[in-house]
Amino acid sequence: MENVYKTVELTGTSPDSIEDAVRNAISLSAKTIRNMKWFEITDLRGHIDNNHVDKWQVTLKLSFEVDRE
Repeated sequence: MENVYKTVELTGTSPDSIEDAVRNAISLSAKTIRNMKWFEITDLRGHIDNNHVDKWQVTLKLSFEVDRE
């Protein structure tokens, strides 16, 4: 049997790093999405406050395996 995947788009944020923004999006999504397998970063933004990077924002496509019943 071949696997089937569904893809959703998420945006995570972090004041610390791009990696933490990705981790935040995935860890919060894990509360309601099962069988997560892949992600792809599709957009990357940063917020500037007082001439310094204040926050990272990462948009990603998250794919998860569809349950078989």
